[in-house]
Amino acid sequence: MAQVSLRNVVKSFPGGVVAVNSVSFGVENKEFIVLVGPSGCGKSTTLRLIAGLETVSGGDIYIGDRKVNNIPPKDRDIAMVFQNYALYPHMTVYENMAFGLKLKKYPGDEIDSRVREAAGILGLEKLLHRKPRELSGGQRQRVAVGRAIVRKPMVFLFDEPLSNLDAKLRVQMRTELHRLHIKLQATMVYVTHDQTEAMTLGDRIVVMKDGVVQQIDTPTNVYNLPVNKFVASFIGAPPMNFLNGRVLKKEGKLYFDEGNFRVKLVEGMFKALENYVGKDVILGVRSEDIYDKLFVSEAPPENIVTITCEVVEHLGSDVYIYMNTGRHVLVARVSGDADPQINQDMDIVFDMSKVHFFDKTTEKTII
Repeated sequence: MAQVSLRNVVKSFPGGVVAVNSVSFGVENKEFIVLVGPSGCGKSTTLRLIAGLETVSGGDIYIGDRKVNNIPPKDRDIAMVFQNYALYPHMTVYENMAFGLKLKKYPGDEIDSRVREAAGILGLEKLLHRKPRELSGGQRQRVAVGRAIVRKPMVFLFDEPLSNLDAKLRVQMRTELHRLHIKLQATMVYVTHDQTEAMTLGDRIVVMKDGVVQQIDTPTNVYNLPVNKFVASFIGAPPMNFLNGRVLKKEGKLYFDEGNFRVKLVEGMFKALENYVGKDVILGVRSEDIYDKLFVSEAPPENIVTITCEVVEHLGSDVYIYMNTGRHVLVARVSGDADPQINQDMDIVFDMSKVHFFDKTTEKTII
C-alpha cells in the first residue's frame, strides 16, 4: 500500500530556524493531497523531507510500512517532479524518460515498453525524438512527469510543477494532472502556493503557515469551514473580507456593530456568540456573499448597508466592486449585469447565514 505518514516531523536549520514544526498527517493509498501556503511556510521543505532530500531533525516519516528517516532518496520508491523540469538538454525525450531505468539496469524491452506507455498517457508519442529545447514549457513538464511515471513508484511528489508556466498552460496542465491521477490511481503529494491549484487538484488540502499545519480537510470544508482567520484569508479569491466590530444585544436579538453600520445576526449564531456580547470580534464575509440590493428580491431592512463604491472591475460574467465603509474596504463579487458607478453610494446586503466570526485575540473561528 502506497501510504505516507508524517509523525511529529521537525526540520531545523542552523541558526535556530525551524522550517517544519511538529508536522503530522497521513496520505492514504491512491490519495492526491496538496500542501499549500505562502512562501516560507515549510511546504517544500516537508516535501523534500518525504523525498529524503533533507534529513529530519525530529519525528518519523513512513512510506508504506517502512520508516524511511535514514533511507536514501533512491531507495524510497518515490518519484519527484520539480519546478524547473530538470531535463538533460543533450538527450531526446525518449532518452530523458528512459535514463533512470537504464541506471537501474532494466532490460531494454521493458524500458521501451514503459517509456512508450507513459508517452501514450501524456500525448508525447510524436515528440520522443525531440530535444528539450525543441519543446514548449507544457511539453517539457509532461516529459518530466513521464520520467516519473516510467518508474512506477509508490508515491509521486510534485514541487510546484506548474509555477513556470503561463496562465493558460497552468490551467491546461492542472486538468492533465487531474486526469493523470484518475488514470494511474497513484498516491500523490503536491506542493503549491496557488490556492486555485490546491482547491481543484486535492482530495484533501494541508494548509501550512510558519512551519505549522493549520488545517487538513477536503477543499470544500477548508473553504466553507476554515478553522481560523489565516485559513479563511488564504483560501478563496478574492480573499475573504474582514471587519472589526462588536457583538451587541438588543431586545433579545444579537447584532454586529461595525461602527458605521449594524447588521442583525441569524438565530443559529446566538449560542456561539452569546459569550461575546459587548466584546470585539472579527466578522468575515466572502465577496460572493455580498449582494447588490437591486438583485435581491427580499432583503431584511436591518441588514441593508449603504456603502461608497470606489473601484469597479468588469470581468465579463462577474463584476468586482471595491467599497469603503469609512472604516473598512470590502470587495464584492456581483453579477455581470450590475452597473455600479464609481464614487456613488449603493445599498448592499450581507448573506448573514454564510458569514464567519473570529475571536479578536486568538483569530480562531467562533462560528
